[in-house]
Amino acid sequence: MSEFDWRSPEAYQHAIKSGEMADFAWESLRRSSNYRASYRENRSQMTSEFRRRWGVCFRS
Repeated sequence: MSEFDWRSPEAYQHAIKSGEMADFAWESLRRSSNYRASYRENRSQMTSEFRRRWGVCFRS
């Protein structure tokens, strides 16, 4: 993923025009309290159910 300064309004304008979809998807998940809670509950063992629900995969 690219570097993204989430504090900068200019960065959002640039990201909208040239950003990668993965950056927007990650920001959406990262800010979701439901995702964060689910991750905390499952971080010791990432199940296929968790990956399907949130549409994520993790590199080993």
